[in-house]
Amino acid sequence: MEIAVNVLLTIVGLVILCFGGSWLVSGGVAIAKKLRISQMIIGLTIVAYGTSTPELAASMAAVVGSHTDLILGNVVGSNISNIGMVIGVCAVISTLVVKKVTTRKEVPIMIGVTLLLIAMSVDGEISQYDGIILVAGLIAFTAYTLSRAKKERNEATEDSAATKTPVPRAIALIVIGAALLYFGGFLTVENAVLIAENLGISETVIGITIIAIGTSLPELITSVIAIRKGHTDIGIGTIVGSNIYNILMILGISSVITGIAVVPDIFTHYFIMIGFSIVLIAFLRSGIIPRPAGVGLVIAYAAYIGYTLLS
Repeated sequence: MEIAVNVLLTIVGLVILCFGGSWLVSGGVAIAKKLRISQMIIGLTIVAYGTSTPELAASMAAVVGSHTDLILGNVVGSNISNIGMVIGVCAVISTLVVKKVTTRKEVPIMIGVTLLLIAMSVDGEISQYDGIILVAGLIAFTAYTLSRAKKERNEATEDSAATKTPVPRAIALIVIGAALLYFGGFLTVENAVLIAENLGISETVIGITIIAIGTSLPELITSVIAIRKGHTDIGIGTIVGSNIYNILMILGISSVITGIAVVPDIFTHYFIMIGFSIVLIAFLRSGIIPRPAGVGLVIAYAAYIGYTLLS
């Protein structure tokens, strides 16, 4: 009976996530048109921040409960699922056409941040000093994206087809959408964890699989909605931005509060995360992620989950 209630609440959380993703995308697109900046920048900033709130909520809950293994597992698992599950599913739905500027700048930044995380983990701990460095990186990356937005706005011409959505309403859509993603993600994750615990799954595996998949649902739902509405750049920008924020913001803030121990087994997942990132950048070099590539990513991610659960 208890598991049935958890399943029901998980479904309720997914429904909330659907509404939140739709409103966040609508508000983000409206703001992008009003400010005459690209949808990619909106995806990398407002939408990526909003869809990263479940990871932040789960990590803060883990800090309070002294479950630091969940934090690192959640971040690494989420970054892998963002590429394997989210981009894979989106590419299966529709061939993704992406601007090459994403490959040239943002994706290499994502890989660079991942390599920084690996370097910090060599001594067996992501210390509070490491956390300060990560938070500084977060500030620098945010400043960089805002600088790009300002440059694009200065170079843009007036758009005669600008959105008719009033700015206050667009902002309200973003705020409400992010709030729904937060509560929907938290509700989904909390009950998914209870289901996993009742089935006897370990805490580390929960972090890498159940929680990671649960907290990646906002990215999946937001990206699918964005792509179905023809806003591919927001979908890809959300994934790339979320992966960067997961490391810089989630791990940064969490490790500033308390140092995070690094178990040796996590390095295997680090290299798998790098592998998925390299595969992504290889596809993006052509500016297209075709359906067969999406199928391959989903299969590879399913194999990874199977390996993690069985190992």
